[in-house]
Amino acid sequence: MTLELRSIGRRFGDRWILQDMNLTVQEGECLALLGASGCGKSTALRLIAGLDQPDIGEIFIDGHSMDGIPARERRIGMVFQSYALFPHLTIRNNLELGLRLRGATTKARYERINMMLEIVQLTAQAEQRPSQLSGGQRQRVALARALLRDPLIYLLDEPMSNLDAQLREELRPELKRLILDGTKPVIYVTHDQQEAMALADRIAVMRHGRIEQIGTPRELYQYPATTYVAQFIGRPPMNMLDIEEDILIGVRPEDLFFKPDGLNCRLLNQEWQGATQQLLLDTEYGHLKMICDGDTSLSEDLRVSWRQDREHRFERKTGQRL
Repeated sequence: MTLELRSIGRRFGDRWILQDMNLTVQEGECLALLGASGCGKSTALRLIAGLDQPDIGEIFIDGHSMDGIPARERRIGMVFQSYALFPHLTIRNNLELGLRLRGATTKARYERINMMLEIVQLTAQAEQRPSQLSGGQRQRVALARALLRDPLIYLLDEPMSNLDAQLREELRPELKRLILDGTKPVIYVTHDQQEAMALADRIAVMRHGRIEQIGTPRELYQYPATTYVAQFIGRPPMNMLDIEEDILIGVRPEDLFFKPDGLNCRLLNQEWQGATQQLLLDTEYGHLKMICDGDTSLSEDLRVSWRQDREHRFERKTGQRL
């Protein structure tokens, strides 16, 4: 089972929201569409689901063109940013609704829902309403609903963005257990690069309706194709030093180290983060961010350097990697 997008384009009026989008997601692979708001990632998801149609290009599921195939016939399991649960129905009835519409018998509905409630660890909450559940529990109900559909492909649109940081961390293993470690292709839309790095097998970084770079999390981190990817992947973002003519030198904050004959810096700000501390340094080439050991004693004037094999070089005009 594969998902393929070939030269997809979508425009609203004179503005192209997506341009020349090509990607393939294999069986059992999770691909994250990562980018800032307005980059086109949610539009791409709507096109795959059949909720919208491309102006150019084709979408294929398991080798079959989806041109003219309505959303209800595509067997897509969708999980949204909002849980989209009916507030007046119990959790059991929320899960049952889709099965009933698809013609499942009463016995089959009862057995499948009981099995699914056990899988998502919500058996005890079956007769409660969504307002009685925590945000993490409600999102697990949404995941269960997608699983009950027995889809060919899963589409997840910012499924954890409404949760606080602690709940997101708690739900990630559940998400991997329920959906991401399965055999179906998964498209995971997010603006959170940490989430994409933690969950996806590959990431497509999007910008202005185009895919800037596709690769594994490690590939994007170690070999960013452009300055945009270099500064989007990694927190804090990669430093860009204006040292050579027509060339920008990129250095990640964690690759900087103190050296007596290094670049002269002035300490502007210091944020202690426990095991590490984040520094903001002023240099003749602009500001630098640096990560160092949390126990390091610092003076106002410092000297830093980096290994040459850890620097990244980009063409200033195009932002492309050299």
